[in-house]
Amino acid sequence: MANPFDLKTVLLAKHAQHVVLIHFPIALFITAVAFDLIAQWTKRRGVADAAYYNLLVAAISTLPVLTTGILAWQFQLDGQKLKGILLLHLTLACISSVMIWLVWRVHFRARQRAEELPRYRVAIELLGVGLVALTGHLGGFLSGVNAPS
Repeated sequence: MANPFDLKTVLLAKHAQHVVLIHFPIALFITAVAFDLIAQWTKRRGVADAAYYNLLVAAISTLPVLTTGILAWQFQLDGQKLKGILLLHLTLACISSVMIWLVWRVHFRARQRAEELPRYRVAIELLGVGLVALTGHLGGFLSGVNAPS
C-alpha cells in the first residue's frame, strides 16, 4: 500500500493532480457567475468585486488544469488517438476554458474603461456554466464517478 504522505506518490501519480485541480476553476467560475448575478440585482460593488476576482482566479486556474489533463492522457493512454467521451471531454474542456477567459475579459474591459458591464455577458456566463457542467459530467464518467453501477 502506498504511503499517502509520500511526496513522490502524490506528485507523480498518473492523473491525480487533474482530478484534484479541476474543482477549483469549476467552483470559482460558478461562484463568480452567481456573485455577478447578485451584484447586478442588488447593485452592490463589493459583490461585483468578488465576482471579478473569482473570475480572475478561475481563468488562471484553467492553465494547470488543462496541462494536467493533457498529461493524464499522455500517461494513462500513452498518447493514443482520442475518441468518444474522452475526445468530447477534451474538446469541451478547451471551449469551457476559452469561455471562462472570455467572461473574465468582458469584466476586465468594463473595469478598465470604468463602464457598466454589458447585458449580453449574462448569456455568455450562463452558456459557460452549462459548458463547464457538461464537461465536468463527462469527466465524471471518465474517472468512474458517474459510471453506471
